[in-house]
Amino acid sequence: MEGRSDSRPIVVKIGGSTLGNHDTTLEDLVALQKQGYKIAVVHGGGSVVSDWMKRQGAVPRFVRGLRVTDAMSLEIATAVLTGLINKQMVASLLSRGAKAMGLSGVDGAMLECQIANAELGFVGEITKVNPEHIQSAMKDGYMPIISPIGIHSNDGSQHASCLLNINGDTAAGHLARAIKASHLIFLTDVPAVLDGAGRPVSRLSIRGAQMFLRSGIARGGMIPKLEACLEALPTVPAADIIDGRQQGALKASFQKDFTGTRIYAKD
Repeated sequence: MEGRSDSRPIVVKIGGSTLGNHDTTLEDLVALQKQGYKIAVVHGGGSVVSDWMKRQGAVPRFVRGLRVTDAMSLEIATAVLTGLINKQMVASLLSRGAKAMGLSGVDGAMLECQIANAELGFVGEITKVNPEHIQSAMKDGYMPIISPIGIHSNDGSQHASCLLNINGDTAAGHLARAIKASHLIFLTDVPAVLDGAGRPVSRLSIRGAQMFLRSGIARGGMIPKLEACLEALPTVPAADIIDGRQQGALKASFQKDFTGTRIYAKD
């Protein structure tokens, strides 16, 4: 991925577990934008959402790495993700000289959803992506910063047009596929995808990623990341899962000294 051989945009997912750490992710984003890269950022914020839930006496619960979202949890997630975290990130990027714009999956019905399943509550399963606002922002030189709150499709059901929480990894995978990104990058709090013995894996094929999911080697928050990679790879050549806590990790994805796991569309 060294150099700018591909003019298509890049989608970067910043995990909630790395937000607030003193890494160089924001500086890397600014530097890459100034080099001419078109970047769309999807951010998480799960740890902050969990902290706010605990303040309200609620206990966060997860199923296969996905947050169970009841009505109160949805209100908290919407306020924290689309308000607090999104605007703090935009402000931080602006202060560093970037051109950035905050959006959510609700704006322009960017992420249309159905309720995934009753066990998860108000969690959206993406059924349609309307990427026009992202594409317009990047065309005008902005870096769209997207919070993963979506909108239920206007299908006449009792939940029509209601807000839904979306896993940030899932949102990033669908957006990358929709805009035919040249690359999808996940910044997380582990060195790479780990094999059954806990060793980092530097390269995976689609079949390898599928095997990690089927066998249970991938657990917790790694499940939606690998699923998002598989969602994106029909139109995205490769996806990286890297340690966002390391200085220069994002810029390293564009160089030969890349560390982490790269998943390729072709074996």
